[in-house]
Amino acid sequence: MSQVPELPQGATFESVWAIMQENALQLQELKQQMQETDRQMQKTDKQISELSKQMGGLHNSFGELAEHLVVPSIVERFNELGYHFERACANDSDIDKQTQKTLTEIDVLLQNGTAIVAVEVKTKPKEKDISHHIERLEILRQYMIEKNDNRKIIGAIAGAVFFDEIKEATIEAGMYVITQSGDTMKIEVPQNFKPKEW
Repeated sequence: MSQVPELPQGATFESVWAIMQENALQLQELKQQMQETDRQMQKTDKQISELSKQMGGLHNSFGELAEHLVVPSIVERFNELGYHFERACANDSDIDKQTQKTLTEIDVLLQNGTAIVAVEVKTKPKEKDISHHIERLEILRQYMIEKNDNRKIIGAIAGAVFFDEIKEATIEAGMYVITQSGDTMKIEVPQNFKPKEW
């Protein structure tokens, strides 16, 4: 059998009723505050989602900016190293003609009768970009083998902000490092550097 809680001495029905009404009012206010908090959280979620979209667009803009810095002078820079390219194609992609499936996408592609240079363009290259580009080069090599195209394939990574350790890792992977130099780009070639051929 449950016990009825004891009321403070001198408590009347009216005083207890008043306390209950005050509690009910506080509960109602708490419920309204929780609804307002929920509304604010939904609003914040929407703002975060919009900001994420804007950041994605900004990232794409940086990528496009980097490509616009690379493409105009890239042919001349590689030709200074002894290559004989006539032009560079930006946003190139290799497509399997039978399945129309995109195998890989290359930001900038230079080609001549003996060589292909595939350039990955990043605003600020990271270590993972090196391994991802190596994967692209291997896919491109396989694609070229299937087409009976034996031209040598060389990799390069271009960046507007290139940290020294990432430059070193890129060079160790056998790829050219292309950095921003004023309003153009330059290819950094260490002494005795020989690019890897895929």
